[in-house]
Amino acid sequence: MEHAVKKRSPRRKQDRIILHFDYDCFYAQVVENAQPALKSLPLGIKQKSILATCNYEARKRGVRKLQLISDAKKLCPDLVLADGEDLSAFRDVSKKLYGLLRSYSWNKKVERLGLDEVFLDVTDMVDFNVGLLNRNALPNSFFCLSRDDPEKGFSFDATAIAGCVTGSGHGEDNHENLLFVKLVLASHLAKYLRLKIEEEGYTSACGISTNKVLSKLVGSVNKPKNQTTLISIHEDEILNFMDSHGLRQVPGIGGRITHTLESYFLGRDADTDTFVNGSAVKVGAFRTRKEVSPHMLEKLLGSRPGSEKGIGEKVWGLLHGVDDTEVKAASNIPTQISIEDTYPGFNGGLNTPTEIERELVKLAASLLRRMHVDLTEPHEPETVKDAAPLIDGSRRWKWLAHPKTLRLSTRPRTSPSDGIPYNWGRASRSQPLPTFVFQDVDDEIIVQRLVKEALLPMFYQLNPDKTEGWNIGMINICVANMTLTATEDAAGSGRDISQMFKRQDEVLREFRVYETQPKVYQSSDMGEERNESTGPSLTVADDGMVFEDDYASESESEAWGDQDGSQACPKCGHYLPVFAMSAHQRYHALEEP
Repeated sequence: MEHAVKKRSPRRKQDRIILHFDYDCFYAQVVENAQPALKSLPLGIKQKSILATCNYEARKRGVRKLQLISDAKKLCPDLVLADGEDLSAFRDVSKKLYGLLRSYSWNKKVERLGLDEVFLDVTDMVDFNVGLLNRNALPNSFFCLSRDDPEKGFSFDATAIAGCVTGSGHGEDNHENLLFVKLVLASHLAKYLRLKIEEEGYTSACGISTNKVLSKLVGSVNKPKNQTTLISIHEDEILNFMDSHGLRQVPGIGGRITHTLESYFLGRDADTDTFVNGSAVKVGAFRTRKEVSPHMLEKLLGSRPGSEKGIGEKVWGLLHGVDDTEVKAASNIPTQISIEDTYPGFNGGLNTPTEIERELVKLAASLLRRMHVDLTEPHEPETVKDAAPLIDGSRRWKWLAHPKTLRLSTRPRTSPSDGIPYNWGRASRSQPLPTFVFQDVDDEIIVQRLVKEALLPMFYQLNPDKTEGWNIGMINICVANMTLTATEDAAGSGRDISQMFKRQDEVLREFRVYETQPKVYQSSDMGEERNESTGPSLTVADDGMVFEDDYASESESEAWGDQDGSQACPKCGHYLPVFAMSAHQRYHALEEP
């Protein structure tokens, strides 16, 4: 009896409809749209010595993302390389497409995952339109995109699912099943939104299901430029779908947990099998093993330092395709912005004051660009008086938020042969962010002041022992603790409400906000820090791979494939983001005879 309780199937909720959009070869598409002549050519996006990604034309010729540039060129000598060091263009397009999708959402539950993936919870839209269906005229149905405007929407055929389908519903006529009807409507909404994205010049794949894990997995079945709906009416069809995937493919189960599960199943270290085959163990093989249960998983995984409470139940649910995590109503404003670069040169890291200042200037310039992209919008004066300052070129943009804290982090250079953790020796120091960064003056002036008045003094406080010879292997600059300016809604739309205060001057006089600069941290907020980032950040890893931990906590991002941090490849010594290491190892494995 006790064994039966432990082995119980997790409770499955099917009351939501989730769409997962994944832009096809996103980085390559951005470059191709900027240079249309490249669309028919094999194209790779490089970051230092690594091929960050490539288009489908390059993949047809054997090129794979995360290869060394030299190896990719051997496979495809005519490979065209575009620089991916600066993410500005990619971030701009990502924000534009995110804004497009968010504009159609009613509940604003629109969550970004990296630059090229978006979740939408469309439960409210689908439920509303189910109530409008005319069962006697399903082929001539109309999907309303607005509760208030009955003419805003699109026509569709409600007798069939749009796009591809996984699962058959046991071959039955399921039109009397409410969940099936919801999935039909959601598939047509997904198609409509994908076409809207295509009007902007970008193709995408979409998965339609009842939770985030299932929608993300099913969206990968028919890529690119396609969509797939998982018919999740019957439990056995959901399990069959999940069981066909490798453990490493399941979103929400991070690489370290996967390694533990695979090693347990195989009775030995699973790394070699995982890197060669993509995943050493299938979900079905592991899930149906006699002793596997929530209790067993808790004992296996919960004993690790820092393990999440209830990890056994969580993983047990994910193995069954059960995921109750919400699609977050994301803010338009990140909680922090971070720029990092590493210096793993053969002759050592950064050692002289000249080298340090040069790199701080480069990083500060990148940070300021990111702040302008993420935290400002064009100034739109509403009165002649407001527009007056524009005559002399000032007030070209308006800040949506003010970061309050500036943080500098450094660590010594290490070698893969040292056998010490990547973040060994990392130290951080924080201080209030100087308010001159918000002034509308030349960026170069701001960068020089920021380096000389803030970053260099912080560096010497972190590294006081030597005037040179520091052997610095990493520098990270971060701004955090955002203070939102006045906005219309909680998500931070960026529209100033000062006009409302003006119109209600007499009534709201005592509530008017006069403070225009961010409050300064007290001395207790300053000093050394050792904590890691928990907010969205933009990071350049040791091999130069620039990646984003976008709007997710550290634990969530690791599980969904956007984890922060890097590690050295034991074979070639190149540093890679943790999430990229398994693919890079598979590349090495395929090289071997």
